[in-house]
Amino acid sequence: MPTNHAQRDTPPEPCPMVQFVGLISGKWAIPILYRLIVIDGPVRFGELQRAVAPITQKELTRQLRLFEQKGLLRRQVYAEVPPRVEYTVTALGKTLRPPLDALADWMRTHAADLGAEA
Repeated sequence: MPTNHAQRDTPPEPCPMVQFVGLISGKWAIPILYRLIVIDGPVRFGELQRAVAPITQKELTRQLRLFEQKGLLRRQVYAEVPPRVEYTVTALGKTLRPPLDALADWMRTHAADLGAEA
């Protein structure tokens, strides 16, 4: 039986779910991103940290930098004393709202089935 060398030599397309998990990996990634999307406006660091408590300052900073590098949020530093920094979700980041809303709805619907709090 002849084999298709082009098919065999072509690397498989990366699984989009693996790529997505790589983007939002980490315990706090989705809560941070979802909070920024829901607020849909400038958010200061302290406000965001309180909203996703009990996250540490170090972890929040790490995750925000990653999202900024990926183009999912914008960081704005104001030349004030003390310095003021605000984070805003970008248009690209806002495109994640429908799938994240769907995940939140799914969790609300099935939390009891999973033995988790709704």
